[in-house]
Amino acid sequence: MFNLIFLLLIGSVLAYISKFNLTPISVNLGFYTISNVPLFYVVVGSLLIGLVISFLMQLFRNISNSFVLRSKKKEIKTSQEEILELTKRVHQLELENEKLKHTDAEISDPNAL
Repeated sequence: MFNLIFLLLIGSVLAYISKFNLTPISVNLGFYTISNVPLFYVVVGSLLIGLVISFLMQLFRNISNSFVLRSKKKEIKTSQEEILELTKRVHQLELENEKLKHTDAEISDPNAL
């Protein structure tokens, strides 16, 4: 429903613009000249070309952002794996430390049974 209202609004604006801008003009495109083009077509054409260019620029920006995000996700994953390995190593060292404490206590206590 929102799309239909939006299209009707845009169509009304374009009809209003076309009603008052029918003056024929000449358009110079480098070496090419197009004569007797209504001003309305030039206005709408410029608008559409601007929209297409901005869409393409945004598309390229989104593509580059997706590559950056993908590399950051890989960095995060490798960092998380490294953290997991280090946590395992710390746990192993703590267990080894506790074993050494208990064996030293038995050996160093001369009054033990």
